[in-house]
Amino acid sequence: MTALFIDADACPVKAEAERVATRHRVTMHLVSNGGLRPSSNPFVQTVVVPDGPDVADMWIAERAKTGDVVVTSDIPLAAKCVANGARVLRPNGDAFTEANIGQQLAMRDLMADLRAADPFRQGGGRAFSKADRSRFLEALEREMRFAKK
Repeated sequence: MTALFIDADACPVKAEAERVATRHRVTMHLVSNGGLRPSSNPFVQTVVVPDGPDVADMWIAERAKTGDVVVTSDIPLAAKCVANGARVLRPNGDAFTEANIGQQLAMRDLMADLRAADPFRQGGGRAFSKADRSRFLEALEREMRFAKK
């Protein structure tokens, strides 16, 4: 049975994901280290993991499998979930796939090296937009339909 896993600590599309999960009657696991308000929605399971590095990621990676959908911005988590056969989306709707995950990991490592080499380099990308939210909703709907087949 299909499940939806949300790496929820910094996810800007929790409400949108909940609507899609409810429409498809799929259990949604909101996984975080805490600080989330539990939902009264019977399709939403709030999972609070102990504090620690990557504990939420490990919880998701151990459970996400073929037929499931994962929403995360964490590239190493995405790589583990793709390897398990899950379909993985960023909150802006971009998909992590077997074809692009290697490049994504390499780019992440390169950017980490560049930031380490230049302590004055300021990070941060563009702000999350309405267009990103819309792309996410389209992509999640498509992935849920595909995963349920």
